[in-house]
This record gives sequence, structure tokens and C-alpha cells, in this order.
Amino acid sequence: MLDVQSYIAGRWVGPDADARMIEDAVTGADFARAGGPLDPAELIAHATTRGGPALRAMTFHDRARMLKALALHLRNHRPALYDLSYHSGGTLADHKIDVDGGIGTMLVIASKGRREMPDGKVYIDGAPEMLGREGQFLGKHVCVPLQGVAVHINAFNFPVWGMLEKLAPTLLAGVPAIVKPATATSYIAEACMRIMLESGILPEGAVQLVSGGLGDMLDRLGPQDAVAFTGSAATALKLRGNDNIQRNSVRFTAEQDSLNASVLGIDAAPDSPEFDLFVKEAQREITAKAGQKCTATRRLIVPEALIDPVAKALSARLAKVVIGDPRDEATRMGALVSNAQKRDVLEKLALLEGEAVRLHGDPEALKGPGAFLTPMLLRCDDPDGAARPHDTEAFGPVATLMPYRDTAHAAELANRGEGSLVASVFTHDPGVAREMVLTSAAFHGRIYFNNRDSAAEATGHGSPLPHMVHGGPGRAGGGEELGGVRGVLHYMQRTAIQGSPDLLTAITGKYVPGATVHDGPGHPFRRTFDALEIGESLTTEPRVVTLEDIETFAGFTGDTFYAHMDEDAAARNPFFPGRVAHGYLILSFAAGLFVSPEEGPVLANTGLDNLRFLAPLSPGEAITVRLTVKHKTPRTDEYGEIRWDVRVTKDNGEAVAEYDLLTMVARG
Repeated sequence: MLDVQSYIAGRWVGPDADARMIEDAVTGADFARAGGPLDPAELIAHATTRGGPALRAMTFHDRARMLKALALHLRNHRPALYDLSYHSGGTLADHKIDVDGGIGTMLVIASKGRREMPDGKVYIDGAPEMLGREGQFLGKHVCVPLQGVAVHINAFNFPVWGMLEKLAPTLLAGVPAIVKPATATSYIAEACMRIMLESGILPEGAVQLVSGGLGDMLDRLGPQDAVAFTGSAATALKLRGNDNIQRNSVRFTAEQDSLNASVLGIDAAPDSPEFDLFVKEAQREITAKAGQKCTATRRLIVPEALIDPVAKALSARLAKVVIGDPRDEATRMGALVSNAQKRDVLEKLALLEGEAVRLHGDPEALKGPGAFLTPMLLRCDDPDGAARPHDTEAFGPVATLMPYRDTAHAAELANRGEGSLVASVFTHDPGVAREMVLTSAAFHGRIYFNNRDSAAEATGHGSPLPHMVHGGPGRAGGGEELGGVRGVLHYMQRTAIQGSPDLLTAITGKYVPGATVHDGPGHPFRRTFDALEIGESLTTEPRVVTLEDIETFAGFTGDTFYAHMDEDAAARNPFFPGRVAHGYLILSFAAGLFVSPEEGPVLANTGLDNLRFLAPLSPGEAITVRLTVKHKTPRTDEYGEIRWDVRVTKDNGEAVAEYDLLTMVARG
């Protein structure tokens, strides 16, 4: 008997006499037990007094490097997690979705942290807002970590991915987590957690594990805490309705039941690539992890003329699926996670069969102690009059086929799910794709389009990606996870700050226009990344731009636009007083004024952002450039990125152009 332990306040705690038994999905025999004594107050205190301060002492980049190291460490221990996961009934391919998917998600979030977040402790959300006429009173939005704890309540179907996809953005935000896996597969989550903790990479208190019930933990949370839940709508409703959660406005995110739809476009024909892709992905979504995926397709919506060809083709593919012991390499679909889950699927199947006909599969075909079922395909010829296909989810290898008349009708049927995590559309017609978005996007967290052009790279209907939002409205829970940095911000407080440019610069670690600048010891291009300081500035000597310069630039580049070459035509333009200098001539001359030409720490100019031409420059007027260190981002141990604020002005002080210049600068 395997004892599944909890990790509480720095120690492992085993199950007690009241522990719940866990069965092997393949044999039906009990092989593990989980659940033991815990003091919720102790877990919360350990997280907030040890884990939280340790994480907040780190910068976003420190935490991103921690996540990357953790993911790479886990990658070296995948075989042990695969082997343990066979008890859950899945095949090796299923385990890779869970384990490799979770590790990959953590690596993406780590990369996003390094590339899209500052090497600091305050995240800046948007540009400054001018709140005063003279630019000495500004506003900015910033995000800082919550100072409580995140409680993650995960589902049974993805014990590794479900844990890591929540942990990665939470830890990157700087918030400690208490992880409560579903008991049915808690032994896999516990093994993964042991690997992470034994690595020594995480600070103490950053993560804790509860392999069993949470007790009255939700009654103890406050406004600095957050709950992220994945599971059934019924459980989500119960948790969301907790008086304490509501009283303290505890952040609550739910990802729950979802009657995801897949639509075959009206433009598809039986011999089209889109038809084949639709059938292939439908079969995969029904059988991957035995249909136990929150993103699996439950409703297959096809043109009326194609329902028979689709039924025939899909039934043929499902008939070829080999079901059995997941350790057998020939097996393509294993068991459901437990016999209790199998019974639940059969109960929901009976409800669906009250309004639909079963085309393929036999719920009585596979006898024995294991939680095995054949994949089942139903057909509902009256999807407008039926209710069960649109409100009943059999969380297993079950999908319902239904016909539609036109694209508007297809969208209407997809929307009857009252909110889903994902809908997919297989079409080669841009008009169909656009209409589906306009009429149906409000009901889905993600819409996945696939056709002959994208098939080679498409990741599949049922694959949430860390770059993209995962969640959905209505029945899907109304929550949101992942989405790159968006997922990190769910565990942070967005605060509006107002004050002078100097104060906002000091708070954010990023130069705000109008803040005090200072000269450095020598030309800034002669100074290393580490030596440069925010606000360090250089003001150049002026340069007069002549009519000869403008004409030479026009002849050299071929840009002979009339505003530069025809005095009368330029004068008729309401934006110009007459012939003016090219904007790109101004940029080129500006670079010539501030560049230090000798070999030195500046390695490369990698681009510019936020370019604006603010006023015309007439022949005979002079420009001056002020170059200021705006922001610093380490990239490697050898170099970092300097973002310079560049402002080009005339002799009278009027701004001609402004932009951010990006350079890579050697460290040292």
C-alpha cells in the first residue's frame, strides 16, 4: 500500500486512519491511500511568513530563473512520473501530455518572465498618464505581488500539468502556493512535488502540498489570498459560495465543466483536407486520456449534408482504436481514472441517449475490474429541440454528432453550451472564420481554427498553450489562467500611483519623462551595462539641417515625396510650412550626433520603439538630441538590453521626434 503524504510547514506528513483509498484504474484494486491530519492555520502561516517574504525578496528575473531550473530538473525525472502514472489508466502518450506538457508550460512562463517582465520587483502596466499641464504630476499603473497565499485545487486528470500550469505564474508573481491535488491521482502530484522540493531550488514555504482534504482552510483566507480551482461546476459553486470567500473578496478563479464544440465549416466537402482533419481530431479528442480532458470535444457540429459521411468516417476511425492495458505498446486508449468515474460517465451517457442515438461503442463491451470503456459516438438529429447534448457532459470517451443548416446556425448551436473553454472550426473560408468569431467568440475562451494551411503546425483542439488564455465564460467557470504574463497578473494587485516624475522613476525603476537626469562620467556608450544608471543622460551639440542635406538624402534613398522636394506642394499641405526634412533623415542625423564610434561596450542596436515625429523641421533649423538611460534588462551573463529615451528638439526647445532606442551592452 502506497502512503501518499502531504508537505506541511517544511515536513512530510503521512495519512492517518481516516485516509481515503485510491484504486488502480487498470486492475480496480486499492493500491494507495491519502489524507491525514493538518492544521490549515499552520500552512497559511508558513506560506505567508516564510514563503512569501522569500519570494518577494527576489526579482521577476530571479524567480524566472528559478522556474527554469525547476523545469529542467523535472525533465530529468520524467520516466519515474510516467511509470507511476500508469496506475491512473493512461497510456504513455497520455502521460507525456501531462508531464511533458506541464514542464513545457513552466519553461514558457519562465521565458516570458525574463523577456517581458523587468528585472525588478514592480511590474509596470502601460505608459504614464499626463495628469498635469507641465508634466510634473503623472500617473502610472503598477502591479505588485499579493502578500497572502494562493490555494490551488486541482483536478484528477492532469496531476502534473494542472499543478505546474498554476504554480508557474503564481511563483513568478512572487506568491507562495498551497497545492491540493485531486485524491484519485494525488500520488502522482506528490511524486512530482518531492522531486521539486528535493532539488533545493525552491525557498522554504514557497510551496506546500495537501494530499487529502483542506479542512476549514477556505474559512481562513483573506483579501490578500487567492483560490484557483479546476473541477466540476457543482464543486466550484460550493467553493465559490463560501461565506468567507465572498466576505473577504478572496480572488476565486474557476475552470470547470465545458461542453466544447467542434464545427466542420460549411465550405468543407467529403474529399477536402478540412473534412479529414476534422474527423482525425475528433477521434483524437474522444480517445486521448479516455476523453478525460476539460478541453475534449463533446459536440461535433457538421453541415446537414455531411452528417452521414462524418458518422461513417469517424466510426471507422474509432473502431480501430485499441483499448487495453496502457503499458502495452499496442494500446491507444487506456482506462478511466476509476470505476467511480466510469459509473459517472455511464450515468451521463444514459441521459444523453434519451435525446440521441448511439452510433458507435458499447458500454457493456468491456467487462472486468478495470475502469475501461469503449469510445462512444452519439447522433442527435434535432439539436434545436434537444437539451441534454448542450447541458450534460459525460467526462469520458463520449461525443455527440449533430447537423446544422448554415454558419449562423452552427454558431447558435455552439453557443448553446452556455460557455466553453474552446471551440474549434475546420474551414478554409475566411468568411466562415470571421462570421464564427463575430457570432460565437463571446461564448468561448479560445477558438481554434485549422485547415490545410495550418495543419502541419497546429497543436490541436484540446491543447491549452501557456502563451494563450485558458478559461472560458459561463459554464466553463468564468475564469482565466495562463495567457503568458496575463496569468502572472492574476496573483498581483494592480495599483494606480500618482506623483512627480522623480518619484515614479524611483518606484518603478524606469525613467519617466520629466524626471531629473544627470551626466555620467564620460560618454554613456563607453560605459558597461552594469555601470550605467537609470537617468544617466547625454545632450549633444546641435546640427543644422540644410536644404542640400534634404536633397542629398532624397537622391540617395529614392524618397522624393513632395513634402521634401516641392516647395509649393508642401506649402499646400496643412501639416507643413514648406519643404521639410525627412523623418528618417532626422533619425539618421540624431544617431550621428549621439553615437560614440569606437569599439566598446555597446554591441548592437536592436531596434527602436514608440517612434513619433512631433513637429516638422525646415531647412536651416538645427536639431539637438538628449539620450537618457530609461530601463535596463539583463539578458545573459555577458550582456543586457539598455532602453534609451531619445528626444530630438529644435533650438527653441520644441520636440521634433521621440522614441526608445534599444541596444545590447556588454556587462562588467
